[in-house]
Amino acid sequence: MEAAIGLLELNSVARGIEVCDSMLKVAGVELVEAHPTCPGKYIVLITGLLASVEESVSKGIDTGGDYVVDRLIIPNVHPEVIPAIRGTTDVKEIEAIGVIETFSISSCIIAADVARKAADVRLIEIRLAMGLGGKAYVTMTGEVGAVRTAVNAGCNALKGEGILISRTVIPKAHPDMGKVVL
Repeated sequence: MEAAIGLLELNSVARGIEVCDSMLKVAGVELVEAHPTCPGKYIVLITGLLASVEESVSKGIDTGGDYVVDRLIIPNVHPEVIPAIRGTTDVKEIEAIGVIETFSISSCIIAADVARKAADVRLIEIRLAMGLGGKAYVTMTGEVGAVRTAVNAGCNALKGEGILISRTVIPKAHPDMGKVVL
């Protein structure tokens, strides 16, 4: 069984730090990221077994109260999602490049997970609202057909939500694009 992930986004940095502490006091969860994001929000992202993640997110919601603006739990998240969020993926070669850009952090994580599960691509990075005015994006690479399938699947998972900004597939990326996306 793969790990689950849980995310809380708050509109207060101070309350976000307090929520992070309360969430981490639940046994069986590990901190993936916790930090301020643009514009003046705070995210807490944890991983662990589903029951522990659910308990931790519930505790965070109780602690955060009205400051909680978004939440997410993904059971059995793809194993490449957490390294892509942490920026620790080991992608050596760029083939086709796919990008999904969203208005929200949670929607980007959902799109990345669905995209990776839909096709044989490698996630490069999931950038969560740092220096992006609250937006987020995921980059991926692989054979062009797989990248198209992955991008379409990730975007289709967001249909009707009004949170997709843009998407692109670059079929044969220039060799220097590695300097841009890696």
